[in-house]
Amino acid sequence: MASAALRLPENVPGDFFVDSTCIDCDACRQIAPAIFAEAGDASIVHHQPETDEETKRGLMALVACPTGSIGTTDHHDAHIGIDAFPELIADDVYYCGFNAESSFGAWSYLIQRPDDQGGNVLIDSPRYATQLVKKIEALGGVRRMFLTHKDDVADHHRFAERFGCDRIMHAADGAERHGVEQVIRGEEPIEIDRDLIAIPVPGHTRGHMVLLYRNQFLFAGDHLAWSPKRNSLIAFRSACWYSWTEQTRSMQKLLAYDFAWVLPGHGRIHHEPPAKMREALRDCIDWMKTR
Repeated sequence: MASAALRLPENVPGDFFVDSTCIDCDACRQIAPAIFAEAGDASIVHHQPETDEETKRGLMALVACPTGSIGTTDHHDAHIGIDAFPELIADDVYYCGFNAESSFGAWSYLIQRPDDQGGNVLIDSPRYATQLVKKIEALGGVRRMFLTHKDDVADHHRFAERFGCDRIMHAADGAERHGVEQVIRGEEPIEIDRDLIAIPVPGHTRGHMVLLYRNQFLFAGDHLAWSPKRNSLIAFRSACWYSWTEQTRSMQKLLAYDFAWVLPGHGRIHHEPPAKMREALRDCIDWMKTR
């Protein structure tokens, strides 16, 4: 829970605030950009909510914050933020909220599908929170959990125990050590079912994978994200834990696929027609080769 005594001085005066425990994961700035902004190595409140919708977005950011660094001085109904998750992004794809500190605030996603089409898929693990678990259960539970890489596994074991789901992870990132049920090996893409393709993309970590859903949604983990500053796709050079050369090579593999959405664990979500997305991907690869 955020402490008013630790309130960062850069916050504008008023109800919402960020305290000094902030780890600068960027979640609040994505959820409620009208309220939160970057200041050095932290997020701060640059605008106090003035409407019910702005207040709701602020409370969603408070709930999602992995370190509990967002607080309010006024009384608010916490359920306004809690009940907003999972948040529909498009079609049958949701953002889970409840980001986990152990994943440095990485975003997790849920695909809701009928059982006869393979059932629901959880991509990476959010924080195990009773309120979220109940909401996911109401949406049909979890049949599979896809873990993109070792950094963002968070509370995967608790979700697996609760829903009895099969986890999917690459051997090179310690899948067997984590007790994962379906272990992927090598670099060949694996068709999990007719709508889901697991694509190994070593680079950020040795066993990193992305998940392509319906040739529309690319769940990118820490491999790829959108950069508003560059107005293009980007990889994180300073957070490449295995090999930048391999990550650049892996990025080129994605040119063989169509997708209209990039849904990362860190960084900005982006949506464009596949042709535009491929153009942005080529730009990203050219940029990576100069780093």
